[in-house]
Amino acid sequence: MVTPIAKPTVVSPPPTPTAVTGSTEQLLRRRAALSADDPDRARLRTRIIEANLPMAGRLARRYTGRGEPYEDLAQVCALALIKAVDRYDPDRGPPFASYAIPTILGAIRRHFRDTTWSIRVPRPAQELNARTPTARGELVQRQGRQPTPKELADHLGVTVAEVLAAAVASEVYRLPSLNEPQPGTDGVELLALVGDVDPGYAAADDHLTLRPLFAALPARERRILTMRFYGDLTQAQIATRVGLSQMHVSRLLKRTLAQLRAGMLS
Repeated sequence: MVTPIAKPTVVSPPPTPTAVTGSTEQLLRRRAALSADDPDRARLRTRIIEANLPMAGRLARRYTGRGEPYEDLAQVCALALIKAVDRYDPDRGPPFASYAIPTILGAIRRHFRDTTWSIRVPRPAQELNARTPTARGELVQRQGRQPTPKELADHLGVTVAEVLAAAVASEVYRLPSLNEPQPGTDGVELLALVGDVDPGYAAADDHLTLRPLFAALPARERRILTMRFYGDLTQAQIATRVGLSQMHVSRLLKRTLAQLRAGMLS
């Protein structure tokens, strides 16, 4: 007796989620029509963000070459894109790109303004510093030479003082690294050249010590020292003014300086 072969059981695959397709505006409208607890809202949000990430990347590439890595700029743009997706109202009319692009560009400008300066400078100086290169290029092309600060200020509609302040501000946009080798020092790092003893402190100490010693000198010796080291007179000129010979003035200077030196060392 032949036993019939049982037919294999066909297992149907689980239903797949509905494909998320359509333009950005269509997806945004579908998302807005769903209730807040609908799981499709999260899938639509993800799809919208992924579809517009290339646009955010293109905007980030516009600002490369200004001292910030592309990866950091791309992250700033991606976060701004997410905020634009969450805040966009499809019922207000304008295309999503018309809302998202200014949002992303504003985030980039805030990033450069608030996080990339080594030292915080006033916003007007930052904004003028950003406008200056374009204005300078226009004037160079028109005049065939570098513009003066006055010409640059007139072109920008600001004062010369504001142009100079912006130029000073640009110098603190990126401070040098303490580990950067200094030119002409055979590879010596900047860190090795800072933090030294300020010679001005020693000069102040010497001045305070010397003051009473100088005051204790006879009036003639004080006058001769003053004319020699503050008036820059020669010994012959001093001799004429005090009525002494040049040799006598030389001996007085030598003796007085030795007396002061001994007092400083005691």
